[in-house]
Amino acid sequence: MVIALILLAYASTALISLPARSINLQLPGILLVVKVDFSTLVALVAALLAAAGVEWVLGVHPSLSVHQHWRHWHHWLVPAFSAVAIGITLGTLPVGAAWWIVFGLGGFLLAAVLTIEYISADPADARYSFAVLGLDAASFALFLIIITAIAGADLRLNILLAAIVPVVFLISARSLFLRLHGSWRLGWAAGITLIIAQLAAALFYLPLRPLQYGLLLLGLLYGLISLASNKEEKANPRTIWIEPTVVLLVFSLLGFLL
Repeated sequence: MVIALILLAYASTALISLPARSINLQLPGILLVVKVDFSTLVALVAALLAAAGVEWVLGVHPSLSVHQHWRHWHHWLVPAFSAVAIGITLGTLPVGAAWWIVFGLGGFLLAAVLTIEYISADPADARYSFAVLGLDAASFALFLIIITAIAGADLRLNILLAAIVPVVFLISARSLFLRLHGSWRLGWAAGITLIIAQLAAALFYLPLRPLQYGLLLLGLLYGLISLASNKEEKANPRTIWIEPTVVLLVFSLLGFLL
């Protein structure tokens, strides 16, 4: 029911077309112009529906009491990001074969994410480790989709950073929480966000395609999260940097090969 309701919201963008509106935000020394169209509003509504939906699904989890639900707000993040990423992607495509393929795959992605979130709510579940890997993979894939879509829209740097900063912080905090078995490391998340934001600003002025831009940031994001996780788990200092470096090189190579 949750997935059907979200897909129904997406389907309305193929039938309803409303003129876009511009919102002017006057800040000290700068004027921000934000364009809002119907697909943007639908993506935000879908994110709220996904967050409410996963809370509803967790409401029948046998391992959670009524008083525990408020502690599991972090289960809303990946489903909400999934809904936003699918909505942004659909908003950039004309209605046709590609649009319907993304629409169908989006339904399967939402089903997978909701299932994984349900499993990860109980650390004693035998499938918990696989759920952590699935959520990590989904988070990084959504990061790549969102950053590539925004970079391809030719928006100004300040708009791009306004999207990157909260997304990177939440993904970093959530990933470290899962890897460290329920321990929040917001300091690491803030440091990773600062580094990614600085690199994003520097790469913005290079002649990179959106996919190259997204892959470079994704490689660095994964590497920094892995480095922070290894550091917290007190891994061998001589080998702690190997995995982050290899992943960064692989994603960088993919960015230029693709």
